[in-house]
Amino acid sequence: MIKFPPYLQKGDSIGIVAPAGFMPFEKMENCINTLQDWGYNVKLGATTQTTSENYFSASDQERLSDLQQMLDDAEVKAILCARGGYGVSRIIDDISFKKFKKHPKWIIGFSDITVLQAHLYSRYKIASLHAPMAAAFKDNAHNNPYVQSLKSALEGLPAAYETTPHTYNKIGETEGELVGGNLSLLAHLTGTPSDIRTKNKILFLEEIGEHLYNIDRMLIQMKRAGKFDKLAGLILGGFTESRDTERAFGMTTDQIIYEKTRDFDFPVCFHFPVSHNMENYALKIGGNYKLIVETGAVHLQELL
Repeated sequence: MIKFPPYLQKGDSIGIVAPAGFMPFEKMENCINTLQDWGYNVKLGATTQTTSENYFSASDQERLSDLQQMLDDAEVKAILCARGGYGVSRIIDDISFKKFKKHPKWIIGFSDITVLQAHLYSRYKIASLHAPMAAAFKDNAHNNPYVQSLKSALEGLPAAYETTPHTYNKIGETEGELVGGNLSLLAHLTGTPSDIRTKNKILFLEEIGEHLYNIDRMLIQMKRAGKFDKLAGLILGGFTESRDTERAFGMTTDQIIYEKTRDFDFPVCFHFPVSHNMENYALKIGGNYKLIVETGAVHLQELL
């Protein structure tokens, strides 16, 4: 049984931390202002205001301490990660979830935050939100449907998304718990205590900035690890900024994915709006969803 953190009420506090890569504070300001406009108080972690001179927002110990404090803070009802990048896997095994298990809160983010979300799902059966982070709020983008989907999710409103069909889609209808996130991180977690089980689940994947051969390699790893066996359904999001090698790989991203999944009989949706770009709907990892892949459209509906 999946445990869902309480949905938020006006006046609740949302914590913001940077548990992985560095992000300048000024790039978080629109996010902070918007969360306050939505009626929430904002509590800033120490990692949001560091003067780091390397890739990470702070040292492993500082990032661990900051995240731990937010996880344990009874006043904080949700934690929004400022950005992803890389770094959560360096601290995940040192995080204590003793208090968090008793009083879970929504963990919001994507990219490297997949590590934390997969860990919560696989080890503790606690739901989280794969959703826009701080950069998504810039330039009045907080009014777009993707950031607004985060607002709706925090309020407990059931999601109902629709997207256009794709040539490689596999028609069908299915229901199941939704799991997934960033492909490279899920491949990275294979065989670890944070590894997710996908049997009878709807799996979603997205990626950014990878060479085509590496996408091919990671999908082969997932396939060999049995992650596509007995899936209820598969959702492919954006595979943005994919790169080719000097000597061409010879296949597009869509062709690579199709080759790995065409022999399975579950419904498959390509180009769903979940990605590192603006098109990034809020999805509840651990939530129950119905996926309907038709010739004219694709529907993803949250089941309460």
